[in-house]
Amino acid sequence: MKIKDLDTEMLERAASMLKAIAHPMRIAILNHLEEGKKLTVTEIHNLLNIEQSTTSHHLGILKDKGVLASKREGKNTYYFLKHNSLKNIVECVSKCTINK
Repeated sequence: MKIKDLDTEMLERAASMLKAIAHPMRIAILNHLEEGKKLTVTEIHNLLNIEQSTTSHHLGILKDKGVLASKREGKNTYYFLKHNSLKNIVECVSKCTINK
């Protein structure tokens, strides 16, 4: 893709996703969901040692902004990365923000 192929709507969606990710707790959540992992709210709140309501709040934001998806299986809802390419975006942002 070339710069000329970008449009305002695409950039606004990307900015919205990056803004949602830009929170220490949400970065921690994403860290646990790397490599195709699927976790429930309970599993995430236990891993991070935070309140379940706080976990649900952050998961809701990430899902609303298109970073995460969820799938209900029986009584549990599993959260996972919606895009496998998220790792590439993180690496790109990291490379672009390194001070040299």
